[in-house]
Amino acid sequence: MTRPIQEDLPAQQQHIAERLQGFDAYMEQLLKDWNAPGVGVGIVAGDKLTFAKGYGYRDFEKKLPVTSNTLFPIGSNTKLFTAVAAGLLVEQGKLTWDEPIRDAVPAIRFHNNELNNMVTLRDMLAHRTGITHQDSLWYRQDSFSRQDLFSRIKYFEPDAALRQRFLYNNIMYAAVGYIIELVSGMTWEAFVRERLFEPLRMRTTVYRIADMQKQSDHGVPFTEQRDSRDLHKIPYSEETEACAPVGAIISSIEELSHWLSALMNDGKYDGKQVLPPSVLKATLEPAMVVPNIVGETWGWWELLNPVYGMGRVMASYRGHLMTCHGGYIDGFHSQMSWLLQKKIGVNVFAIGNHCAPLRDIVMYHLYERLLELPYTPWSERWLQVRQQHKQAGKEARAKAGAERIPNTHPSHPLADYVGEYEHQAYGLLTIDMTAGHLQFNFGRVQLPLTHFHYDRFDTPDDERVGKHSVNFLTNPQGNVNHATLSLDHGDVTFTRRAEILDPARVAQLVGTYVAPSGWTFQVVRKEDDALYLVVPGQPEEKLIPSKGLVFGIQRFSNMTFEFVLENSQVTALKQKDPSGEYVFVPR
Repeated sequence: MTRPIQEDLPAQQQHIAERLQGFDAYMEQLLKDWNAPGVGVGIVAGDKLTFAKGYGYRDFEKKLPVTSNTLFPIGSNTKLFTAVAAGLLVEQGKLTWDEPIRDAVPAIRFHNNELNNMVTLRDMLAHRTGITHQDSLWYRQDSFSRQDLFSRIKYFEPDAALRQRFLYNNIMYAAVGYIIELVSGMTWEAFVRERLFEPLRMRTTVYRIADMQKQSDHGVPFTEQRDSRDLHKIPYSEETEACAPVGAIISSIEELSHWLSALMNDGKYDGKQVLPPSVLKATLEPAMVVPNIVGETWGWWELLNPVYGMGRVMASYRGHLMTCHGGYIDGFHSQMSWLLQKKIGVNVFAIGNHCAPLRDIVMYHLYERLLELPYTPWSERWLQVRQQHKQAGKEARAKAGAERIPNTHPSHPLADYVGEYEHQAYGLLTIDMTAGHLQFNFGRVQLPLTHFHYDRFDTPDDERVGKHSVNFLTNPQGNVNHATLSLDHGDVTFTRRAEILDPARVAQLVGTYVAPSGWTFQVVRKEDDALYLVVPGQPEEKLIPSKGLVFGIQRFSNMTFEFVLENSQVTALKQKDPSGEYVFVPR
């Protein structure tokens, strides 16, 4: 549907109607060129939604049209809601932008004391902590809570010094969402609904796919097959609860125009002050330089010198100051923007991962029309890049596996690889056996594993979740005890989960042991229910269950301790290492 242009609109809005002549034909050609399922477009001028229209289909299979009320997941355009929500607590004096966040939230822990003592709320919201993305921690995972993500920040080592590089990090926004809960006593969802959605009359805007589907007018994710132009339906991304402050909001062109109107008018909506101007100003303040990637890579310099504030980017577009932010979540792409000196804003939704650039192409084209600027061939440029990328991907996949060494075999029977492997941040990687083949299970990703060479096993190259390669490692005792997997920005090694012993059996192993030379040491049980070696004059060593009554220690992988039982009584403790075997007896 198209929102009609009223005759009593200001001259600026009448001008918009004139400048949009021919836009429908442009959009029809764009959808054809990009094989796009559907696009939604909204223009806000001053404080009014002056144009709202859908093109193509919100449900390609059922041929249901996109409308101005179609609900779309907006992805990372959620981030500005989170930044403004945090700003409301800054206004109340419960948080600050530029003091260490631990002053207000002592529970937060980073990887080192420098970060603990220096990271601020602004650092977290401006992607300048020096910690890069860790999206495998939440994407296609449903085992972690928001508190779990918050508690895992301490495990991630920074890749750059604080405030020196722009490194996009969704986990920091999830953490800020949890901070809002800790400080306000309300969940992020409840706080945003009460303080932002309700005064902005965003009444159909929701957080969960299940709630979206209860409303009749909503988008359905379709995308193009990677080696053809066939469109196919893909699953929704539904495991967003833990990371909701990052990208869970689901809204429409109509209701996002309320938000955009308030942003463009110093927090006023429908004649009422609903957002503090100081908070909106703070989110616009340049905090981190973003590289000129498009200009430096392709020589397209229309967008110049972007900088990140909090939840949004500021840049010059052909000499006009613009603020914008993109969003993406499985099949849905969004772009929300406005020209600061013109009070003209544009919202764009696009369905289809293959046509993600449309969110920017349509935005730039509209601004050029509205500002009466010469045409820039954005669609032609990005279409060529996409076609080249698609062809390169096809050629690359044809060469996959060329490094395989033939005629090798796994070092162990397949059953020895089965088990739960654990990482302190990423959680569990489970390897199962199904119909005589290994099975890869990581979060919601479940795929068969096939032997590649030596102790490397690969999953199929799944079009939606990609290809995973697992390299298994053995310890000095010859047991398979580690699995290495490439995630996010590097290799992550998962350790086989320690066997859980019966507490009664653990109690049997506690006691004092005597060496052949007469010196003594103790095996004690501590509050964590683990066993420890306590040797006079040496650091305590935690005994890590390996197999049965065999234990390892953290410091020396080539050393094991095995308890020997006869008639439920310990008769010996054997220490084994490459130099030999030592036997200790209980006192």
